[in-house]
Amino acid sequence: MSAQMHDLRAQRLAAAVPELERLDAQELLDEIAVLKRARHAVVLAHNYQAPLIYHGVADFTGDSLALAQQAARSDAEVIVLAGVAFMAETAKLLNPARTVLLPASEAGCSLAESITAEDVRALRRRHPGAPVVSYVNTSAAVKAESDVCCTSANALRIVESLGAPKVIFLPDRYLGHHVQQHTGVELVLWDGACEVHQRFSAAELRDLRARQAGLHILAHPECPPDVLQEADFVGSTQGMVDHLTATQPAHVALITECSMSDNVAVEFPQLHFLRPCNLCPHMRRITLTGIRDALLQMQHVIELDAAIAAPARRALERMLAVGRG
Repeated sequence: MSAQMHDLRAQRLAAAVPELERLDAQELLDEIAVLKRARHAVVLAHNYQAPLIYHGVADFTGDSLALAQQAARSDAEVIVLAGVAFMAETAKLLNPARTVLLPASEAGCSLAESITAEDVRALRRRHPGAPVVSYVNTSAAVKAESDVCCTSANALRIVESLGAPKVIFLPDRYLGHHVQQHTGVELVLWDGACEVHQRFSAAELRDLRARQAGLHILAHPECPPDVLQEADFVGSTQGMVDHLTATQPAHVALITECSMSDNVAVEFPQLHFLRPCNLCPHMRRITLTGIRDALLQMQHVIELDAAIAAPARRALERMLAVGRG
């Protein structure tokens, strides 16, 4: 890492994390830095990671699509995925020659666990000829049964790229409902939801507006429809950052996993962030100690069956060919 990058990381960490917390974590931060060099490793961290990880050890950060793109082109020998299991699987699918580590093997996802490969096969039998679009928040086994994957950033573009009158869209029913409002394609939806985003309510957003005049609310499309109707902007995690860059509203609330507000606020010190907070319990399983131990012991290595990996990789590569949208 260049001296300039080191200084920038230190500045962002200081802005995001209280001094006592930084001092307490410094030994772990130093250990991880040494291990990354020794293992020729990089850490990819999702936007929902805690600030100590996001600003302290991550080499690349972003939403699911950005991390997938970075994983595909990484030349590091080891990729540590500071996220959840489906993200680590995605990294391995897109860069199978690399060793991919998930610092906490139990870091799952309620949305990914809401559907199985057999569920997808059953949907295909009920809707013959309809292509399957699977959100990246799914297991490799589900991706392998799909025609193409999508993220919240490119879901609409992916659906419309298929040129089909009917599409099976899974597993998030709220993201699917949001896409359905913007396309003439008939979507067959699955009854899945993210346990973090589905807890937000329209009443909560109205209460936020009552507390802060001129509040600009940005919501993730995994939220329920009444929440999205109350929001000023609906988009992916990266879409929210891009929107803030373009509009610079004085007062902001991000209706998504609350660590993202902590991380994004560092990039926009001139903005005032209200922080309605739903933490993802699965993202919280990733810790500095877990990252250190994964690198030290080369543990929690992601391995995928070749029969699943090949078709799952095709679905992801088709997504990347379409792009963010």
